[in-house]
Amino acid sequence: MSKAIINTKIYDFNQFIQNGYVIFDGKILEVGEMSQFKDQDYEIIDGKDFLTMPSLVSAHTHIYSTFARGMSVHFDPKNFQDILDQLWWKLDRRLDNQMTYYSGIVSAVDFMKNGVTTIIDHHASGVDITYSLESLKKALVNDAGLRGAFAFEVSDRFPIEESIEENRIFYEENQTKNARGLFGLHAGMSLSEDTLVQVKKAVGTAPIHIHVAESELDEEDSLKKYGERIINRLNRHGLINPGSIIAHAIYVDDDELKILKENNASIVVNFSSNMNNSVGIPNLNKFRKHGIQVIIGNDGISSSMTTEYLALYYATHLLDQKPQLFGLNELKQMIEDTYQYANDLFKIKVGRIKKGYDADLLMIPYIEPTPMNQDNAFGHLFFGLFNSFKPTNVFVNGLYVVENYMVNPYLTTLYKEAKDEAKKLWNKINEVEK
Repeated sequence: MSKAIINTKIYDFNQFIQNGYVIFDGKILEVGEMSQFKDQDYEIIDGKDFLTMPSLVSAHTHIYSTFARGMSVHFDPKNFQDILDQLWWKLDRRLDNQMTYYSGIVSAVDFMKNGVTTIIDHHASGVDITYSLESLKKALVNDAGLRGAFAFEVSDRFPIEESIEENRIFYEENQTKNARGLFGLHAGMSLSEDTLVQVKKAVGTAPIHIHVAESELDEEDSLKKYGERIINRLNRHGLINPGSIIAHAIYVDDDELKILKENNASIVVNFSSNMNNSVGIPNLNKFRKHGIQVIIGNDGISSSMTTEYLALYYATHLLDQKPQLFGLNELKQMIEDTYQYANDLFKIKVGRIKKGYDADLLMIPYIEPTPMNQDNAFGHLFFGLFNSFKPTNVFVNGLYVVENYMVNPYLTTLYKEAKDEAKKLWNKINEVEK
């Protein structure tokens, strides 16, 4: 039976309807003003005092990082490499596939409760590499019903051939509208020339997903070891395929940006994480001048995307020292570009509430305290909802993944079991710490 959300405000970053309806099954079948609605035995969902929107996309995250929540290790970093050594590399090298699966369950539930239903993940796990991406897919896609794209971080820290094969096999075997693969690389500073040669032999036309210039140390390392900047080096190896994701890119220069543009790569920015790690923030205006598609992730620091929109906007104003150089329209364009990247990757149509689009939707309570219309709807979102964004209902392919704030009880049971896996992981880390 098709569903119909009625009596609802509708906004999709493009059109606004004050009192409308949406009819959908797996796809959106009809959208319009309530005055035109005709009930044809639909499952009716009353949207009075709700805003109906497309569900959200996270274009770069680290699902395994959920098991760092509350973890205590010796931590006295002096630079970004110390943060990797003292925290993240202690954690990821001890992950097995069961831990990876449970981290996926926790992230899936937390994401969907924040209205995020399409996730692009960058994974690393030292105990189990083979089938690690399948473990994530089982959690997010098979069991939680979300859309996910997964990649394993090839680096000299882990067995190279096994890491390359994990990417290659997953990429080739997952080409659906719910599950996709990218070819994962950690960062230039952990990838030798021999490793990049091996990667090139396997990557084919697959887009890569790699950290670039997250800190100045990454560019300095490349210049010192190879006499060239990171993007130039990747390009020399022929690795920047169309659709590649370049994460962070805080310290890339104009020549590197020209290469990214020529190769149709996208930059994904992660402002909250960058500020937390004290590495700086990217210059969005420079990216825009080069015409590069810039999309938005959260680097695993949270399960929210709306808080990333806030951090991005305010931090860019601080960087620019000009309040009008980057405005709400520019932020809205980045959100729309993030949807577009997901559409191109998964071969879907999300991000619009329009006939023919996939029914990835959310409903969030909102009684507007001031007039709301086509011109100011995004301002209502930014200043009225993004700081506390908890949808009541969330749909993927027209199916509930969150209903009346609740997820499938099976997922809740698994979510509670995840604590045991976190304890095992922490115990492994603490054994080495002693």
